[in-house]
Amino acid sequence: MDRAQRPDAGPFYLSLLIAVLLVPAALGSSLTIFNDGDVSWHIATGQWILDHRAIPTTDPFSFTWAGKPWVPIEWLAEVIYAAAYRLAAYSGVAALVTIALMGLHAAVFANASRWTRRSLLAIALMDLVLIPTMLARPHLLTWPVLAWWLWLMVRAREADRAPPLPAALIMTLWANLHGGFVFGLLIAAVFGFEALVATPDKARVARQWGLFGLACAIAVCINGNGLEGVVHPLRFTSLEMLPLIDEWKPSSPSLTPVFFGVLAVTLALIAWKRPRLHWVRWLLLGGMLALALLQVRHQAMLAIIAAMLLPEGFAKGMEAAVDAERRRKALLLAIPAMALLVVVRAVMPLHPPENEANPWKLIAAVPPELRSQPVLNGYSMGGPLILSGIRPYIDGRGDMYGDELVLGFASITNGNQAALDDAVRRWNIRWAILPNTNVKLTHLLDRSPEWRRIKADKVGAIYVRKAPASAS
Repeated sequence: MDRAQRPDAGPFYLSLLIAVLLVPAALGSSLTIFNDGDVSWHIATGQWILDHRAIPTTDPFSFTWAGKPWVPIEWLAEVIYAAAYRLAAYSGVAALVTIALMGLHAAVFANASRWTRRSLLAIALMDLVLIPTMLARPHLLTWPVLAWWLWLMVRAREADRAPPLPAALIMTLWANLHGGFVFGLLIAAVFGFEALVATPDKARVARQWGLFGLACAIAVCINGNGLEGVVHPLRFTSLEMLPLIDEWKPSSPSLTPVFFGVLAVTLALIAWKRPRLHWVRWLLLGGMLALALLQVRHQAMLAIIAAMLLPEGFAKGMEAAVDAERRRKALLLAIPAMALLVVVRAVMPLHPPENEANPWKLIAAVPPELRSQPVLNGYSMGGPLILSGIRPYIDGRGDMYGDELVLGFASITNGNQAALDDAVRRWNIRWAILPNTNVKLTHLLDRSPEWRRIKADKVGAIYVRKAPASAS
């Protein structure tokens, strides 16, 4: 019997339907993708770039950092999000997220199905880790880029050659989408090193992979911010305020229990099945695990890399359920269905839930005379204020504000009266909009004779100063 006609091809098509179409469509329609205030300022930045046809070099949004240097290294992702938002509001953003997730799942499924009939398991474990960070922000648009970059590296190693030089331009795309492009360079270096230690003709390998590595290094320099766009991601990692941001905190079972559950299951499967991978790939996985334990933000990258590499190791030489040609045709046939689901997602109404990342009713209640006055806002509310045309005190661009402002703001939210008084005097703060989660600060304002609460709802509260201080 011809292999393509075997009865085990049926489960392959069902797995394809679930993994590449249904799961990404469901995840892309989840309202949780908007549960981050940064979503709003990323959209606002993209709108600014579209309106001005330029990438800002100074901050055009806040009043605390207005006119000071800013390096928007994620400008291309922001333009894409803004275009989707202008086309179909939040439904358009959700459709864009759906496209990215379909691209990611297609890469993982295409690779895993080469080696195992249990490709859905790899995707399910990956998604469990990704869901907490599955937000409509630039990093999500790089997930399919990472997966297909790994696909390129793996196939190059199978062919015992370096990837073609034009493929280095993927790094140009990545460098303009998100600062995580540095890991793309690292991955290329790791596979180049594997080729060097595994291939007898080391001169040829060094020449081919060295040339490809040079092309990648040149490619990342082709970005909207020049050299600053290359070094800025490295400079950001030295800031003292990083532990204050959830995604930069060390991983712990209390903070991300699902990650540790998936990690335990994966390690148990590794101990049981003893997958076979080149030791350099184990080194890559071990290094990414160390980074994921060090900082929450690296968990997603570890999950994608593991989903791309481990299926081959678990296969131990077993054949896939369906031959390569049938897999290729099936994925191509899935493209129209993917496009249809994306269009449906774009036209179906969708509105983010009211929360501190989307306090739209609270912002609508701000009196017109206050909107142009200096405000003290909750950190997650900074992005929505920007998208509403109100200049915030602070927002999610912590790399731009730096340690002094971010650490000072943290002191204010912890109820430090002296820090609050200093900020009020320095910036002539006239009002405040704060989430209910800022308990210490809201209690401070509620007890102060200088402040009056004028509006409150389930998300937060608006305060006005009774006696404005003179500007310093």
